[in-house]
Amino acid sequence: MKLTIFFNGQFWEGVIEVDHDGVLKAGRHLFGAEPSNIEVLSFVSDNHASTLVQQTQSTAVAPTEHKATNPKRRSREAAKEMAVRGASTMGLKWFYNKSLSSTRKNRKSARKQMTKPKKPKNGE
Repeated sequence: MKLTIFFNGQFWEGVIEVDHDGVLKAGRHLFGAEPSNIEVLSFVSDNHASTLVQQTQSTAVAPTEHKATNPKRRSREAAKEMAVRGASTMGLKWFYNKSLSSTRKNRKSARKQMTKPKKPKNGE
């Protein structure tokens, strides 16, 4: 089972994917506000995820070979997966940086206009 939580622009969503016996099932859960770790843990542990996947459609997928992998490798892969930021996080980061930079520019120009004395023209 794989649970991916992301921000869709309005709400926080969770997409659950289960690959069982060559059949891929997927389901979507709307969290609303950003879920805390405790909310996610209770969602997974209370079997809400499995009941959600049982109610959705499924499709056949090619069977994958599951080789035994080293626990250290699995740990590194899990850490790498956790470090990947979703598109929504990067979008929000860009938006905040953009808005902060425009605010800084506006303040800077206002400060320059207030502190810089105007020079009289040659003819006056």
